Amino acid sequence: MFDAIRKYAVRFRISPRTEAAEGPKRRAHNLFEAAAAYVAACAEDDQDGIDEASAWVSPEALSFGVSELACRAVIALARERDTSPHSVARDLLGLPAA
Repeated sequence: MFDAIRKYAVRFRISPRTEAAEGPKRRAHNLFEAAAAYVAACAEDDQDGIDEASAWVSPEALSFGVSELACRAVIALARERDTSPHSVARDLLGLPAA
């Protein structure tokens, strides 16, 4: 019984030291970071940036993130222009006013 506790305690004491010796681990990117990087790379026509951001998350997550970014951008522009999100979206896409 005490042997099992001793082994656990030894592992518990050693693990932070080994992590510190390895250095900090890279933080995983979330879908909003990936979407922001992807859209920025698309705007700059940066294929390497597009490929890198696409690898951070699944295609479904990236699609959701890009969609959420588009919604937030349209809302922000609508507030800035003091107009409706509908008219801003149509204007950004070059569609005639409804």
